Amino acid sequence: MTSIATPLAENGNGYSHQIGADLNGASSPQGSSFDLGLFRNYLLTLLPPLLAASQQEIEDSLFDTDFDERVLRFAAEGGTVLYVQKVKTDVDDDGPPTFIYTLTTHLVYSSSHVATVALIKRTPVLDCVLPLAAQLHILNLFGGEETPYEGLHALVSQAVKPWFDAFVGARGGGKDGDPKMGIPMTKRKFAELELSLLHLQQNVEIPDTDLVIHPHIKRAVDLARSQGVRPSIAHIPPNLLNDSSFLNALQSHVNIWIKSIQAVTKLSRDVSSGTASQEINFWLSLERALEGIDAQLRSDAVIMVLDCLRNAKRFHATVSFIADTGVKEAQDLVHKYNQLMKDFPLNELLSATDLDKIQESLHLIFGHINKKLKLSPYPIRRALPLVEAISKDFNDQLLRVLTSHRLTYTPYETFDRLLGQTQNIFRTWDDLIKEFTNVAREVTRRRSEKFIPIKVQPAHAKLMERTSYLRDWRKQHEQLALMTGPTRGLGGVGKEVGGMDMEEEVKEAYEIIKSIDVLDVSVEGTEIWVTAENAYNERVARVENQIISRLRDRLGTARNANEMFRVFSKFNGLFVRPKIRGAIQEYQTQLIDSVKEDIKRLHDKFKTQYRHSEAYHMSQMRDLPPIAGAIIWARQIERQLSTYMKRVEDVLGKGWELYAEGQKLQAESASFRKKLDTKPVFDAWLHDINRRDMGVNGRLFEIMRVRGGVGGSNPAGTFVLAVNFDPQTITLFKETRNLLWLNFQVPHAVSNMAKEAKRVYPHAVSLMETVRTYDQTLDLIDRNKGIEMLVAEYRINAQKMITRGMSLKWDFFVNAYDAHRYLASGGLDGRENKHIAYVREFAGTISVLQDKTNALIDSYKEIMRFVDELSSCPFSADAFSELISKIQAAVDRLNLEGYTNLEQWVSELDQRIEVILLARLTNIIQLWCTDFDRIEEGDGRRDVVILRDTHNKRRGDKRNKEDRIIDGQVALAPIVHEIRIQNQVIFLDPPIEYARETWIRQLHEWLGVVCRLRRIQSSRYEIGLQMRGNAIDEPTYSSLLTRFNPGTLERPFALIESKVQQVKDYVAKWLQFQSLWDLEAEYVFNRLGDSLANWQQLLTEIKKTRSTFDNSDTQRSFGVCIIDYEQVQARVNAKYDSWQRDILSRFGVKLGNAMKDMHAQILKARHDLETHSIEGLVGAGSRRF
Repeated sequence: MTSIATPLAENGNGYSHQIGADLNGASSPQGSSFDLGLFRNYLLTLLPPLLAASQQEIEDSLFDTDFDERVLRFAAEGGTVLYVQKVKTDVDDDGPPTFIYTLTTHLVYSSSHVATVALIKRTPVLDCVLPLAAQLHILNLFGGEETPYEGLHALVSQAVKPWFDAFVGARGGGKDGDPKMGIPMTKRKFAELELSLLHLQQNVEIPDTDLVIHPHIKRAVDLARSQGVRPSIAHIPPNLLNDSSFLNALQSHVNIWIKSIQAVTKLSRDVSSGTASQEINFWLSLERALEGIDAQLRSDAVIMVLDCLRNAKRFHATVSFIADTGVKEAQDLVHKYNQLMKDFPLNELLSATDLDKIQESLHLIFGHINKKLKLSPYPIRRALPLVEAISKDFNDQLLRVLTSHRLTYTPYETFDRLLGQTQNIFRTWDDLIKEFTNVAREVTRRRSEKFIPIKVQPAHAKLMERTSYLRDWRKQHEQLALMTGPTRGLGGVGKEVGGMDMEEEVKEAYEIIKSIDVLDVSVEGTEIWVTAENAYNERVARVENQIISRLRDRLGTARNANEMFRVFSKFNGLFVRPKIRGAIQEYQTQLIDSVKEDIKRLHDKFKTQYRHSEAYHMSQMRDLPPIAGAIIWARQIERQLSTYMKRVEDVLGKGWELYAEGQKLQAESASFRKKLDTKPVFDAWLHDINRRDMGVNGRLFEIMRVRGGVGGSNPAGTFVLAVNFDPQTITLFKETRNLLWLNFQVPHAVSNMAKEAKRVYPHAVSLMETVRTYDQTLDLIDRNKGIEMLVAEYRINAQKMITRGMSLKWDFFVNAYDAHRYLASGGLDGRENKHIAYVREFAGTISVLQDKTNALIDSYKEIMRFVDELSSCPFSADAFSELISKIQAAVDRLNLEGYTNLEQWVSELDQRIEVILLARLTNIIQLWCTDFDRIEEGDGRRDVVILRDTHNKRRGDKRNKEDRIIDGQVALAPIVHEIRIQNQVIFLDPPIEYARETWIRQLHEWLGVVCRLRRIQSSRYEIGLQMRGNAIDEPTYSSLLTRFNPGTLERPFALIESKVQQVKDYVAKWLQFQSLWDLEAEYVFNRLGDSLANWQQLLTEIKKTRSTFDNSDTQRSFGVCIIDYEQVQARVNAKYDSWQRDILSRFGVKLGNAMKDMHAQILKARHDLETHSIEGLVGAGSRRF
């Protein structure tokens, strides 16, 4: 036949093998490259010692004709296994046993198999270059047992599972890394496999019951089935129904049935003789066996046999058949027992891989027992040994888990954690046993069973005692090792004085314990432990002696009790050792005295009373109510007292109170502790609460009359709004909460009141805070009288909310739950919205009122500050405009913020501003009049140089350049007028009317600083007013001019007219000199005529008038007006001189002529006189001259 060659397949070692196979499975020449001789020699070397056979026996029976083909196929194909079986042959009993050896690829189990060796490849293809020992696994499967369960259990539990655990341990597979690789699950599967094999090994075999059927019955049943009808006695030949031998055979079969069935129904076992799993499996297997028997009894053949006996009137064999077998009773009993046995969680315990799983399994097991034992009639006398059997399994599993950790080699933290967890598991067992005991007693009473003592003897008692002792022992050792370590100051003491190395000595002592199994509680194990512990104690005793010496030195050099306590606290871990504890007992008296002083200080602290202590004020800061605070304070003192007592116990050891001094100290502390009992305080508080009516009811608000002024804002007799909520109710809620935290038993009624207060508390606090805010806001409004109308709307809204709340009551809040905190507002009913939403809306309304009021007060103060500055700011348009703009901006901001009655408020503000501005106008008019009426003398304020600028004088400068206020007075720039002559015409430049116009304009400029200011408007943001197009009636303050006092505004104009008249009168004098050019000399001379008196009067007037221009001055000042006559002064003077000369010369001529005439007259009179005689005069009495 042609062979089919396969391609080269490369094995794991890098070697290539060409493997082929023919169509019928025979190896090809290429596949025969494997060295069969090498494999044959390997087997001849391996098998004789494994199978207890000689090489000759192996060669004779193993190397048959198919050996080469099987080996080549095994070497070339992957996944194949070879089995070498040692089979015992059947020989006579007297002869020696003989065995044959076979090589096969398929296993078949038989009781004649003595042993089986499995050859398992580690690589897909065997390589002749490498040693076969490195390529093959050898597994020896024992045989010859009735069942292979024991051998498989030993293989898994003692080989496969430990090897896997060792590998994981070497890889560092801790709890953190295990879940990532699935290692815990694998361990659990190993444990479950081991447990399953153990169960199979421990099962009690229930005998198989096969009922014997007579051949004639079998043929009749087969005939009926072939005909498709139900079998009956009609299918049996009639002659057989009356055949006595046939009937006797049937009756004997029935008797055999009864005996074989009774062997099963009466089967039982001793619970205490095996494990718990055997008990469980026994009842489960028994139920299956009984179900099989019952199925056979209901079969057609058995029914036909009984019918034949009944037909033959042999009723004694059929009537009591079912009763004699007891199948129904046994089935019913086993079914009820299996209510407990089914789903029994024992496997959770047996397959547990750590301590947590063991603890969980205990809860599961006893939870199942306690629950099912009430339902199942399983006897308590069997349940007790069942629990003891569970205790054995629990002990074994606990030992298995703890042993796997190698406790003596683990660090102390791990050791203490494991044993602490173990003790916790033991406590869990004790708690569960107590619960089981109660259930068992209850079930016993309910079933009316005979009394038996309910007591379980735990199989783990010795292990529990050993682990507890080990934990204490390891703790003492670790404390000793720690104190002798290099960091605690005792390790190097021995070396310094030439002694031993205590640290090394302690380590060597511990090495003695590490080498033994500390969990072995058997007699031999206990002896080994005692021996090792004695050796350990001998080594440690030398270390303790050195430690005692060192401690006595330190305690001897201690200066006071505090230093001694410091030494004790540092080395307190060593005082658990009896030898060291005995060495420091002499310091007992000193320590008792120190503790007495501390207790005395506690007495003094307690006598100061809680309300006078710092703790009282601190508790108020932390919102602790008074009763709870006092109890906490007393318990703190009690805790300090316990600390002092514990300190003495820690230092001096247990039983210190048995000494005389210790008894006295104990008595004092006990009496003081009675004084610290907080129960009377709690009872007094409870009595006070029960005496009061602390219910939460009534309306939300109440109106109270103030008996005395509150801060001056609410006079006595006024009514105020208050929340109808007793503050003691809040204290009750807080007291109850803290007392419950302090583990006091608060009565249900008080607790309910506290719960009611707790429900109402957030709403009550919110309402009280809101009302307090409302009162404070009203006080602010009262203290700032100018803002009432602006916040009137918000105040009305608050009053409306109060009106709404006056009809609400607390009852809803007491009976409501906190659903509104977790549900949307839409999920609440209307009643909840009405009450709960009211509190929120009321708080929001008052908050808005408060915010608006505070913001308005700030704006109001700012506006008033600007208004006040109007009365003192510089009198200039810029200063006034800036302030008015700031006031307007603030008013606009108020408008934007929506304050009401702003128009009326702005109107009042405008009136106030008018009063201030009117006063400023009156003042500035007075200043202007004062400066206008000021004379030039002594006034050095005026700048004369500027006045000489004729160009500026002509144009009339603006007020802000020439007019100014100096030291509260108005400084008016003077106006310069010039008397000029042109074309022999004298005139005033500018005319006097210009002065009047300028002064009136200056006055208007000063008045316009205020009158041109724009009024404050409240509706600049009102779009409706802007769209109307109607101008505001008075956009400025011009109307102030109509509000002056009588005479205030007339005075400046009167002064102007008076000043104008003065200037006119003075200028008129200069204008008179125009006549010097206008008059003709002859006209003047003719007017004067020859009257010398007229001439003399004229000359006198000319001389007098000359003083007007004939001086050194060039100008004449009238205060705010200057007349400059420098230009015409010389010309007028020259013209005047000319006229004066002409008149004087003409006067001289006139005078000379008159003198001549007079002289002539005199001469004539003289002559006449001289011509008359004296005699002619006598008698002429009537003649006169």
